[in-house]
Amino acid sequence: MNTSVMSVDSRLVDLSNSLENVPVLIERSSAARTFPEFQYSPDSVDGPGCTIDPSEVTLPGCSCLSHSCFTESCSCLQTHGQAYKGTGALLNLKRTDSGYCSPVFECNALCTCSDACSNRVVQRGLRLRLEVYSTEIRGWGVRTLEAIPHGTFVCEYAGEVISFEEARRRQLAQRSEENNYIIAVREHAGTGSITETFVDPAVVGNIGRFLNHSCQPNLLMQPVRVHSVVPRLALFAGRNIDAQEELTFDYSGGYSNQPPVELCTQSDAATQASGTHGLQRKECHCGANNCVHFLPLDLSIIHANS
Repeated sequence: MNTSVMSVDSRLVDLSNSLENVPVLIERSSAARTFPEFQYSPDSVDGPGCTIDPSEVTLPGCSCLSHSCFTESCSCLQTHGQAYKGTGALLNLKRTDSGYCSPVFECNALCTCSDACSNRVVQRGLRLRLEVYSTEIRGWGVRTLEAIPHGTFVCEYAGEVISFEEARRRQLAQRSEENNYIIAVREHAGTGSITETFVDPAVVGNIGRFLNHSCQPNLLMQPVRVHSVVPRLALFAGRNIDAQEELTFDYSGGYSNQPPVELCTQSDAATQASGTHGLQRKECHCGANNCVHFLPLDLSIIHANS
């Protein structure tokens, strides 16, 4: 995989301010839209209502002394299973019989294996040359400057980890012309046991906040646990992707296309949202053959086993 740093000319700047392994490029032109103000962070941070610091190491580690872990001897792989090929590609991009994506656990800061262990992928951060650019009708978008093989980790969807109550408050305060960036992850662990995580990159976020929706996306979102019980929202290539192709994911899930999380009723929004007449459905302009014509109304939801 090509991870060389691309030279930056006068039209291109690094959106990440050198916080990523490779520059996150922005193509600026005379017709470019006003660029949003936000704080760039390659990792999710704790926001209002968050009870667990996403950066805190809370998961146990393996005692492997090898360059890369093996299932026969690694406690991480024995407990959670092997998630990646030797190339770093995700092994299973298909949904389970339950319609949920399978859990992924990587080796972490407490593990004694090397940083080059094959069970360390998402934690290595951005490795691809990506560019934020102004699309014709869909605002800002992200395209890849190099070919991406099927199953490759592309980027995280990082932002503030917030509570359900804060997510609901932010949605109710959202104006009709504003974008809703909040993603909800609902993880199922046995009968009746559900854990929810809400991530909002509107104020603090990374390149993932610029990814557009598609009803036929080329990326799939997968919750991945590294050091913390708080999952990282990792995006993997759902197929081989060509250079210069726009990167997209399905805001309503991507594995089972489940209905979105309902934060409030339409009547609640109508009476409480600031300056709006309820939550307005926005048209989808993805152009896919199976386009449903509207973006998800409420929070996007990713269903997963845990």
